[in-house]
Amino acid sequence: MPNAIAYLMLLIWPFACLVLFRTQAVERAIVWSILAGYLLLPPLAEFNLPLVPGMDKVSIPNLSVLFILMFATVHQVRLVPEGRAARALVFLFVFSAIPTVLTNREPILFEVLRDADPILFLIDALPGQSVRDIGSVLIGQVLTIVPFLVARQFLSSEVGLRELLLALMVGAIAYSVPSFVEILVSPQMNIWVYGFFQHSFEQTIRAGGYRPIVFLPHGLWLALFVCTGAMAAAALARITSSLDRWKAVLWILYLLLFLLACKSAASIAYGLLLVPAIYFMPRRWLILIATLFAMIAVTYPMLRNLGVVPTDAIVAKVAEANPNRAQSLGYRFDNEEQLLTRAAQKPAFGWSGWGRSLVRDSEDGEILTIPDGRWIIVFGSFGWLGYIAEFGLLALPLLLLGCHVMRHRNVELSPYIGAVALILGVTLMDMLLNATLTPFTWLTAGAILGHVEKLNPRRAFVPRHALKNTPVMTREKPTERGSML
Repeated sequence: MPNAIAYLMLLIWPFACLVLFRTQAVERAIVWSILAGYLLLPPLAEFNLPLVPGMDKVSIPNLSVLFILMFATVHQVRLVPEGRAARALVFLFVFSAIPTVLTNREPILFEVLRDADPILFLIDALPGQSVRDIGSVLIGQVLTIVPFLVARQFLSSEVGLRELLLALMVGAIAYSVPSFVEILVSPQMNIWVYGFFQHSFEQTIRAGGYRPIVFLPHGLWLALFVCTGAMAAAALARITSSLDRWKAVLWILYLLLFLLACKSAASIAYGLLLVPAIYFMPRRWLILIATLFAMIAVTYPMLRNLGVVPTDAIVAKVAEANPNRAQSLGYRFDNEEQLLTRAAQKPAFGWSGWGRSLVRDSEDGEILTIPDGRWIIVFGSFGWLGYIAEFGLLALPLLLLGCHVMRHRNVELSPYIGAVALILGVTLMDMLLNATLTPFTWLTAGAILGHVEKLNPRRAFVPRHALKNTPVMTREKPTERGSML
């Protein structure tokens, strides 16, 4: 159980956010209010209030940022996207929960006959949804999407994109200190500070040692965060002045060593492939790779539903190189098959919450499947409607950016946008394997969408006459920025 420190941290976080907004530029305040909350606040701990979703390490920073921007700053907040597709997806994301609730009002009962007795004995039950749950679900959806909407307005500029990358790099470097402690002595930080362990300890044991978790939901989450931190460091090193570039390269190497110590095969593969790509490849290529990742992330679940993905052939191919990895992958595919069968019973709107989308023993209610990928969780809980809304919103910025780059081959690109796009793209790819959707993912997606809106003046919320003498994009010279440190 969380201790008093855990709940105290949740209580004081809105005041910490207010201090950030009072002392830092709005871009930096937004990024660190959400990212630091994700990294430092206790997992699982929450305040359960009536008729609203649980207030936890995700919803409290999101709500704090929204309220501070609206009521404690001079900024005029415009949360509605400019493009029709983005508006439609935002509307769908928020309100698709209504039919999900209304079509899941019946409880799921687990009953069994005992000793040939004709009377059914109730062993367990999953509650049905009621009309009063609609308000709570809608509020939860709105709070989830706050970083996306806020970033679209405030983080789409050169300054905002750079703050995203800088925060990832600095956050990963800072997080290496408690992480290396856990690598040496076993994951204990959450126990020492908040009084409980947030996951299965067995899953932190890997390759004869430990992989860190600190205050995140799982070691896989931490490894992906470190991977994106190394990618951000590569992007910043690329535009750092030549005199200071050697320092930046040392930070890249340090973060890559940290990533290897996290012992997560997928994140290590991402990092070893994409960090050099960010440092050496043209930004146009980075955007196109990110767009390809987005297309794969969106279409894979559809193909998986149609049964055209050759899962057996994939497992057999992986087994040739690593039998243990093949066994793990086969287990994931088997789980997905069972969960897809369950989801097919309510394909349009899903099974809603309370674990109703999971496959359970028909007699005692014991959970028989474990969902890994974010896509299967969303599809099972909210059906096709919810899946299209969530993955559509996350992928749309990359698809729009990729289309813009292909249409305008000589467009002047921001020195930061390629790396930010690739960070979002690799996160979408990882969400096929793990539920690694975080508030920072929504920040990057929103920032890219806002950036695309500015690349196309017809969709920017700045009046056209104000854009006549303003370049769409400027390129900062490394000597003007100076050292990133």
